[in-house]
Amino acid sequence: MRELGVRELGVRELGVSGFGKKENGADRREPEDRRGARSALVGTGPFRRLRLGRRGLHSAVVGILAVGALAGCDDGREALMEERAGVRIVAVTHGQPADPFWSVVSNGLRAAGRDLGVRVEYQAPSTFDMVEMSDLMDAAVASRPDGLIVSLPDPDALEGSVRRAVAAGIPVISINSGAERAAALGVRAHVGQTEYEAGFGAGERMAAAGVQSAVCVNQEVGNLALDLRCRGFTDALTEAGARTRILAVELADPEGTRQRIAAELRGDAGVDGLLTLATIAAEPMLQALDETGAHDRVLAATFDLSPEVLAAVEEGHLAFAIDQQQYLQGYLPVVFLVQFLETGTMPGGGEVVRTGPGFVTPEEARAVVEFTRQGVR
Repeated sequence: MRELGVRELGVRELGVSGFGKKENGADRREPEDRRGARSALVGTGPFRRLRLGRRGLHSAVVGILAVGALAGCDDGREALMEERAGVRIVAVTHGQPADPFWSVVSNGLRAAGRDLGVRVEYQAPSTFDMVEMSDLMDAAVASRPDGLIVSLPDPDALEGSVRRAVAAGIPVISINSGAERAAALGVRAHVGQTEYEAGFGAGERMAAAGVQSAVCVNQEVGNLALDLRCRGFTDALTEAGARTRILAVELADPEGTRQRIAAELRGDAGVDGLLTLATIAAEPMLQALDETGAHDRVLAATFDLSPEVLAAVEEGHLAFAIDQQQYLQGYLPVVFLVQFLETGTMPGGGEVVRTGPGFVTPEEARAVVEFTRQGVR
């Protein structure tokens, strides 16, 4: 089954539809350690069927629309909500409080719980700490939820917790990071973007613009998803004959990030490309470019969206922003788990249910900014 994608207003999608597929006539193969993401779909096994016996919905979009359709039938909606009132889903991610990205994911989780009439709980460690995150996952499993949603920034560190959830009969969906290992751990679906391809697409765009020496700014070195973004970025630019290097910064220290990027620009006048992996690093990067007067010589871009990032894209200070539509990374897994509990159906076919990457350029930025203010993009 092909990967499932979701297209939204104001986003250009990267021309990648699957691992190892051809893109623009060239064979694009993923790194060796990512091929596990193509494992066969884990069997559905026993599932919880509610008394209403509704038919399985064939896609996430239909599932979402069905929620609205029920609003026109008060009796049916009330009965359905009564049946679902006891359903509890727990989400545990690595999202830190300092990172606004995860507040949008949380918005999606809460909205799905509200729309579908189920209880959704969200938990995350206070820092990027896999021991604390594993403890949170184990506590969630011990509480016996009906479904579990997790991110997998370090699959090796979190493998035991995921396998304990699967062994307990709890359906697990992963989001955001860990696509390359999810199926092998018994996860039923992964919702997110393909990180290597997203980074590769960013590198291709910079190479096409003539960038010769680029820096990938990584705020969580060791987070597999972010490491894959930098790897894809590096591979694309290397193929074009350009140089790249990684600059490690601290997510919770935006001032330190600004200083490190500014020092990099002052220390190497040959740097003509910058890529940050989140808005929390993009805004300090823009400040560093202002401080050093390097806007004219450096092509800059970032992953993820914020009103400030989109303003910079519209004004030409950023060439593009990569949108992974993280609201859907919160919303869709709740839809999928509820449908699985009721009908045993699960989309994805063992591959990634894609929410990105999409490339927002100056032409689209204005159309998207209002959605970021609303906390849904």
